[in-house]
Amino acid sequence: MWIDTHCHLDAHEFGARALDVADDARSQGVGMIVIPAIDRGNLDTVAQLAAQRDNTCYALGIHPICVPNAAEDDLAVLRAKVEAAMADPRFIGIGEIGLDFFIPLLNEAAMRDKQILFFREQLRIARDFGLPVLTHVRKSQDQVLKHVRQITPNGGIAHAFNGSFQQAQGYIDAGFKLGFGGNLTFTRALQIRRLATELPLSAIVMETDAPDIAPAWVHPGVNTPDQVPRIGAVLAQLRGIPVDDVREVTTANACAILPRMAGLPGAASGASCNK
Repeated sequence: MWIDTHCHLDAHEFGARALDVADDARSQGVGMIVIPAIDRGNLDTVAQLAAQRDNTCYALGIHPICVPNAAEDDLAVLRAKVEAAMADPRFIGIGEIGLDFFIPLLNEAAMRDKQILFFREQLRIARDFGLPVLTHVRKSQDQVLKHVRQITPNGGIAHAFNGSFQQAQGYIDAGFKLGFGGNLTFTRALQIRRLATELPLSAIVMETDAPDIAPAWVHPGVNTPDQVPRIGAVLAQLRGIPVDDVREVTTANACAILPRMAGLPGAASGASCNK
C-alpha cells in the first residue's frame, strides 16, 4: 500500500465529497491518509473525519498561516485536545505547524515573533506527549531546524521539502523524514527533482498536500490523495528503481516516523501499516 502523509481532506474544495475522495484513494492502493489540522476551528473536524474511514488518521496543530488570527489561549486548547486525543488510535501527531516567512504579512517582525512563539509551544506539546510533528517550512528551513534542535519532538516530517542538501541532512540528523509530492512531477522543478533523486530513499515519505500542489497531469486542478501511486511512479523513474521499491520503502518510512499510525489497518489490503 501507499501512504499519503499530508492531505487536507477537510478542505472546502472537497466539501461533501471528502469521504468519497478517501474511498477513491483506497481503490488506488492508498492504505492511509494523514489529515493535519490547521487551526483551533478544525481540531474536532479532522478527528471526526478520520473516524469515518479506516484509511484515515489525523494530526492536531495550528498552521503558521493561521497564526495571525490565533489567540495564545488557542495553545492551551490545543494542549487539552492533544491530551484527550492520546486515547484515540487515529491520532498520530502534532501538525501542521512550523514557520512561513514567504508571505509578506507573516515576515513582518511582530508576526515572525508570534509564529516562533506558536511553533515553540507546539514543539513543547509534541515533546511532552512523545509525538512526531508535521512541519510547514517556507523560507524558514534553518530557523525551523534551530527550534527543532532546541525543543526536540519525537521525530517528524518536513512537509513539502525544498531546501538544500545540507538542510536535508540537518532534518535527517534530527530524526525527520522529508515529504515529497506533486512538485517532483514538473520537469522544470530541477532542485526538487535532484533532491528526490539523490537523497537516501530511507529519508523520503510520500504526500500530496491535497487539494494543493497538484502533479503536472492535474495542475492547475484540485489535487487528491489517489495521485500518490502515480507520483511515486515518477519518483521511481527519476531514481531508476522499481516502483514497488518506492512504495515499500516510503511506506515503511512513514510507519517508522509516525509510530502511532503503524497499528492502524491499511484499508486497501486489510494489512497492518507495517506490511
